[in-house]
Amino acid sequence: QLQQAQTQLAKLNKPQRKTMAGRVALRWLSPPTALRTGRVQAVTMPQRYASKVSEEKKREWMEGPALQDFIVSSMEKNQQDESGNPKPLKKQPRLRLPPWLKTDFAHGKSVSAIREKLRGLKLSTVCEEARCPNIAECWGGEKGTATATIMLMGDTCTRACRFCSIKTSNKPPPLNPDEPQSTASAVHEWGLDYVVLTSVDRDDLPDGGANHFASTVEELKKLNPDILVECLTPDFSLDLDSIKRVATSGLDVFAHNMETVERLTPGVRDRRAHYQQSLKVLQKAKEFQPKLVTKTSIMLGLGETDEEVQQTLQDLKDHNVDCVTFGQYMQPTKRHLKVKEFVTPEKFDHWKKVGDEMGFLYTASGPLVRSSYRAGEFFLANVLKQRREQDS
Repeated sequence: QLQQAQTQLAKLNKPQRKTMAGRVALRWLSPPTALRTGRVQAVTMPQRYASKVSEEKKREWMEGPALQDFIVSSMEKNQQDESGNPKPLKKQPRLRLPPWLKTDFAHGKSVSAIREKLRGLKLSTVCEEARCPNIAECWGGEKGTATATIMLMGDTCTRACRFCSIKTSNKPPPLNPDEPQSTASAVHEWGLDYVVLTSVDRDDLPDGGANHFASTVEELKKLNPDILVECLTPDFSLDLDSIKRVATSGLDVFAHNMETVERLTPGVRDRRAHYQQSLKVLQKAKEFQPKLVTKTSIMLGLGETDEEVQQTLQDLKDHNVDCVTFGQYMQPTKRHLKVKEFVTPEKFDHWKKVGDEMGFLYTASGPLVRSSYRAGEFFLANVLKQRREQDS
């Protein structure tokens, strides 16, 4: 067989022999194939190393596994056909949307009016940016009942959570100094008695945008002292001064979303967001302003277990969180995390019952429920009004 290999090399033309001379080592394609056919494979080796390789090492190379052995061993049996050949790879299909998650297209006079007013004032809403499925319901009400969650500090976030479709950049545009006043004017003109303010993360700012957030709340209260304000805040990198600035600005509900269970947090949220950090943000806000209602939201359908959800509820209770909402995770685009499970309405009812039994002030749980869901806003509005009456 070695003579056959030498004969094959001798058949090469002169330029080929010149490039291969002095640096050729022989290796079997695979031992069974070589014994049956006598075919060998030429493997190039630098000439200066050829004489230093021991005979034992050469023998290991010649008798070792071939490329085909690695290819076959790396495939599962179900990836091969009856002849042992690999099947063509197929993309994993996305789960089909169940009927309970299909909603009406956002349209109507109220929807168009709110969208037009937002464009005129150059304001952004998380309803549009995050493609919320409840936009038709929340924007479709009459004056005084239609709700919109205002997103402050622009529409570009410095973080890149894998479930969120909001634009990201390390250097977003500078803040609009007139935004607090223009936002307050727009909300006052709508005649709302409950408004939700949220924002993108602004890690590029020294205070994370806390002062901008708080200034908007103060402007709202100046125009309408009776308005109820909920703020869905970032974590401010757990900067206590920033948390205190927002918590003591006059708002009524301090919300910060946990998003998912502890195990899944690193793969779902941005690397700068941490499970324990979010718990401490909610706890510190309550400590700075004990009369605040604290609130958080959890997405289901990302691969969490019942035990993990139960533990998250217990962690929230241990950190004095008042309200919790559960909603179905919906993949905004093909580039984002896929839905692992579409949780049934019955399962959401189960978590609402568990939250109520654990003593949360309010538990909203449903496939289309989001952190700033209008039914929850109406409930919290009544709770806050009752508290005001009791204090007076």
